[in-house]
Amino acid sequence: MEQHVQIRFPDGKHQEVEGTMTSLDLAREISPRLAKESVAAMVNGGLVDLTLPLGSFGGSSLDWALVKKEETAAQKVYRHTLAHVMAQAVTHLFGAENVQLGIGPTIENGFYYDIMVNGEMLKEEDIAKVEKEMKRIVDQDLPLERFELPREQAIALMKEMRQPFKVELIEELPEGEAISFYRQGDFVDLCRGPHLPSTGKIKHFKLLSLAGAYWRGDEKNPMLQRLYGTAFASKDDLDAHLKMLEEARKRDHRRLGPQLGLFLLDPEVAAGMPFFQDKGVVCLQELKGMWRRFHREAGYVEVMTPLIMHEKLWHQSGHWDHYRDNMYFVEKDEQSYAIKPMNCPGHIILYKSQARSYRDLPWRMAEFGKVHRFERSGVLHGLFRVRAFTQDDAHLFITPEQINKELVDLMHLVDRVYRVFGFAYFVELSTRPEDFMGSVELWDSATESLRSALEQTGVEYHVNEGDGAFYGPKIDFHVRDSLGRTWQCATVQLDFQMPERFDVGYIGADNEEHRTVMIHRTVFGSLERFFGILVEHFAGAFPAWLAPVQFSVLPIADRHFSTARSVEETLQQNGFRVTVDDRQKKINFKIREAQLQKIPYMLIIGDREQQENKVSLRLRSEKEVGAIGLDELMDTVRREVSELRLESFWDATSPES
Repeated sequence: MEQHVQIRFPDGKHQEVEGTMTSLDLAREISPRLAKESVAAMVNGGLVDLTLPLGSFGGSSLDWALVKKEETAAQKVYRHTLAHVMAQAVTHLFGAENVQLGIGPTIENGFYYDIMVNGEMLKEEDIAKVEKEMKRIVDQDLPLERFELPREQAIALMKEMRQPFKVELIEELPEGEAISFYRQGDFVDLCRGPHLPSTGKIKHFKLLSLAGAYWRGDEKNPMLQRLYGTAFASKDDLDAHLKMLEEARKRDHRRLGPQLGLFLLDPEVAAGMPFFQDKGVVCLQELKGMWRRFHREAGYVEVMTPLIMHEKLWHQSGHWDHYRDNMYFVEKDEQSYAIKPMNCPGHIILYKSQARSYRDLPWRMAEFGKVHRFERSGVLHGLFRVRAFTQDDAHLFITPEQINKELVDLMHLVDRVYRVFGFAYFVELSTRPEDFMGSVELWDSATESLRSALEQTGVEYHVNEGDGAFYGPKIDFHVRDSLGRTWQCATVQLDFQMPERFDVGYIGADNEEHRTVMIHRTVFGSLERFFGILVEHFAGAFPAWLAPVQFSVLPIADRHFSTARSVEETLQQNGFRVTVDDRQKKINFKIREAQLQKIPYMLIIGDREQQENKVSLRLRSEKEVGAIGLDELMDTVRREVSELRLESFWDATSPES
């Protein structure tokens, strides 16, 4: 340990301190209030415990700053500590000798701990008991003490504490790596840290749910229980987050889908493979129609490729070596076939079906291609994580000189589609992974092309190192929904590898054969997943152009039924989607039912409307427009649909505006 350390503060000032001084000591010396508000320190750019001696970092000069509890960086520290508090609470309630601990990391907006309780399962009612015990531990304000042990002693300690999962983790650590533990009262846990100096530093938390989780995500391993929680620096922030979670529960597409007659999920018959009902199909067809219109205007041709293709194709593409565990296979006539997990090889076959000249390029080929990918049952989640889905897949076959323009045009196309739904978005540039095909030089060239296009369009992006596809770097678009959540949707991948493997080329202006460059891209990503996102984004209340039913005609009494049917027929003949509620129920009941089904427009017909040859228009938003003629109504809604508007003209201002 260094005897003296030179500290560099964020403002550039310096101070020499004793090596035994901790960040907490230094914070108190600067300001007792600052020490109280801080949860960790940044030393040479790394997040560390406040209680570690400054001389223990192996340098005579350190860049140093405090991390206050309201800063984003602090969340990882206090949530991680509360994961330990949660595990300690479980050991108190069920006995330390009966509880085996897995891992307890932080996640976006919260934390969890994987736990096994011998002889029994945690139940939903246990969540409140654990939370109550956590509050008691927090109120005790127990100090967290870090200590390190040599490998053999660390293993011996975990064996003595009957923690086999921790023993497994220690045994896999590299030789020479420090093995650290944290003690808080009667509880000790293996952990790298950093943590709060004491359990009472952050008090605003809430336990959320309980789920099953295989140890290390492997179905061959024991099943543990995953207890989720969240925490924030202030009560107001926690309350706001819990309110958002409640709103998200109301919008959950797995609940709204069946309720609105959009789709069904049957895990016993087809796990991860959704069944779409008639209303859901209408929505999907509308999405496809909008997509086709935009793509025709952008110069794409639409194709269809087989669902099942010979195994040899997947050897050639590289999927056999890099993706086989996620594929489905079929044996027939002593031949092995694969159900396609991706559309690219089929598109290459179509491209190569005839000779291509540089004059033919760029060749933009698109498909709504059904693909199947094996996902573990434990990760399946509604329409968001499935085994069968439809990619709005496209492949552009281009010359090297066309790369920049095509990438820029692609980004404009993605932006055009997302603006239809009011989505803001940000972009990630994912670079070469460890498991990659081809040369480093080609990868570097492809990555630089993507980076150049991003900078040319001025879109916000950050780099995601090592997360590219095995055949090329990629750009991922993350949309932000109405609750502020983000979803990865569009992908643009630049590929020099598959053209090499499939010998994909074109005849240049010099009459010589040249290698084609491929761009793989989606806009929706998965049609089904994108639809699930839209269900939650709009809470099932789709804009009129996308709504499966646009009008609900509501006759007040039996004598109005014939007029209602005539209105229905007129609307249908003009291309609108309409239903008539001719049940012998009171009109308020019918209005309520139409609102529950999220139908944009309710057309009420009574004696006055029948006499005046009009309908009384009521909006899904509960706004009463009043009497209106059918022609005026249809003209306004037709314009709304053609413009792909997100809201009704009547909700926005007036129909004429």
